[in-house]
Amino acid sequence: MVGRPAVPEVIWARPERAGRGPKPAFSRADIAAAAVRIADVEGLDAVSMRKVAAELGCGTMSLYNYVPRKEDLYELMLDAVSAGYDLPDPSGDWRADLLALAHQARGMMHRHTWVPRLMSPVYGFSPNALRYLEYALSCLDGVDARFGEKMELIAMLNGVVTTYTANEIATAERSRSLPWSEEQEQAARTGYLISQIMTGKYPRMAAGFAEDPGPIDLDAVFDRALARVLDSFGRA
Repeated sequence: MVGRPAVPEVIWARPERAGRGPKPAFSRADIAAAAVRIADVEGLDAVSMRKVAAELGCGTMSLYNYVPRKEDLYELMLDAVSAGYDLPDPSGDWRADLLALAHQARGMMHRHTWVPRLMSPVYGFSPNALRYLEYALSCLDGVDARFGEKMELIAMLNGVVTTYTANEIATAERSRSLPWSEEQEQAARTGYLISQIMTGKYPRMAAGFAEDPGPIDLDAVFDRALARVLDSFGRA
């Protein structure tokens, strides 16, 4: 296949376009933006080199001169949406700064619901990923901890955000696919749960629901999950 490397290669170490010839017609930013538009509207599975090429008005094979592999295209997409982070100067309150960063990440994933599927350390070396990581580390400048411990904290926070948001996205997508409303679905499941608890076989759950019948505040749960990760770090 044209331009496809025979050895491992990092897309960011590769020239914008392989080979000789006239000035490239497109930039990586153009290609990433086209792929993101497709993914946002049709989902990640709809993204293909053919569709991106059609979006740009070029031949599919010519696109491989810019992006050798689909995996590289995914990396370009993640870097493109990561450019949207607002990274102000650290406030001096590392917890508040990291919480704000986590909330930005959650918001970004809801705007681009395909992102959780691509979150991987493999894609951690793009320009905007490194910008994000450097900023997160700068928020921890005043914390007495080793570099490895700080990296672990950032990774744990990212893991909580990604897992939590992926679950929110999956729940919302499932609800949209049902022939009834989310409220009807919840009412049916709540009714069944109550009927089971009333059998007396689940006394701890019965006591728990009597103490806290809900509804669940998902934003508060998210904040508590993040706080527990930060509390476990515990050295400021």
